[in-house]
Amino acid sequence: MAKRIFLFLSTNLAVVFTISLILSVLGIRPGGGIVPLAIFCFIWGMGGAFISLAISRWMAKTTMGVQLVDGNTGNADADWLYRTVERLARQANLPMPEVGIYDSPEVNAFATGPSKNRSLVAVSTGIMRTMRRNELEAVLGHEISHIANGDMVTMTLLQGVMNAFVMFVARIVASIAAGQSKSERGSDAIYFFVRLVVEIILGIAGSLVTAWFSRYREFRADAGAAALTGSENMVAALRRLAEGPQGVDPRAPALASFKISGGRGGMLELFSTHPPLEARIEALRRR
Repeated sequence: MAKRIFLFLSTNLAVVFTISLILSVLGIRPGGGIVPLAIFCFIWGMGGAFISLAISRWMAKTTMGVQLVDGNTGNADADWLYRTVERLARQANLPMPEVGIYDSPEVNAFATGPSKNRSLVAVSTGIMRTMRRNELEAVLGHEISHIANGDMVTMTLLQGVMNAFVMFVARIVASIAAGQSKSERGSDAIYFFVRLVVEIILGIAGSLVTAWFSRYREFRADAGAAALTGSENMVAALRRLAEGPQGVDPRAPALASFKISGGRGGMLELFSTHPPLEARIEALRRR
């Protein structure tokens, strides 16, 4: 736990320091007009997202304790895993990603990395114990499809744009509201309060947009897996996920949207990164 907290804090401090240094070198401050403000918000919004993307593979391996395999481990399951990812990557015309296993009871897998040339596919020990090989192959096809579709970069772009938009609009609205005050102290208080409220409202709206797109790309990755391994295998994998116990691993929550399984019911479904498993199965059956 202490190691994960240290990694989280040090990573965020590194992001803040890097962006602050860039802004300082460029001489950009949040005040001074619309254009400097827009540049300030753009750098903060996009910069944080892309720095996180750049270190995503390293962070995943570190926080999840991913053990890389190379196909020559002497372990039949690990060697099969590597060879299967290798074959699927070749089918998808992708460079060979790193392949790893992390110790967790959750029945899950994920793909991450800053680009198609520097990607990682990792599976949990839980999913390797639970799924048959044809089902696990479909799961690996799903993760390979995420890489082939460029989902990591696309999600980063979307999140960065949302971050920048929220920062920019909140400051503009707050400045207009604060301008109505006749006292400096009242103006500062109004600016702070209005900016906070607008950031919360737009932040929630932005979360809805990114969650919707995340669900959309899950359907695309399912379709890609069906093309690589067969629709029935992908349906069987999703049914296995629906039937089995879904342990939740609290490590690296940022990876949750890139795992194959996830999702909540009711109103919270609007904020879910994954569609319901039943909806995904139905979409595959309609192919």
